[in-house]
Amino acid sequence: MNTAPMTSGLGIGALEAVYDTLAQAIDQAGPGKIELLLVKLALLQAQALGDEQAFQAQVEAALRDL
Repeated sequence: MNTAPMTSGLGIGALEAVYDTLAQAIDQAGPGKIELLLVKLALLQAQALGDEQAFQAQVEAALRDL
């Protein structure tokens, strides 16, 4: 498995905008639906990424240092 760090084409400003969008979506979903929202979003992003191994690497990266 590739353990190289994932790189992103997004700059700090774009990442902040993505963070804000995600925070607003979480607020809109409400406490009982946050997990469902995040699973649906992850599946949609995996489909958009089109690379199962890259998605698995991103999941592992997200799990680090929780």
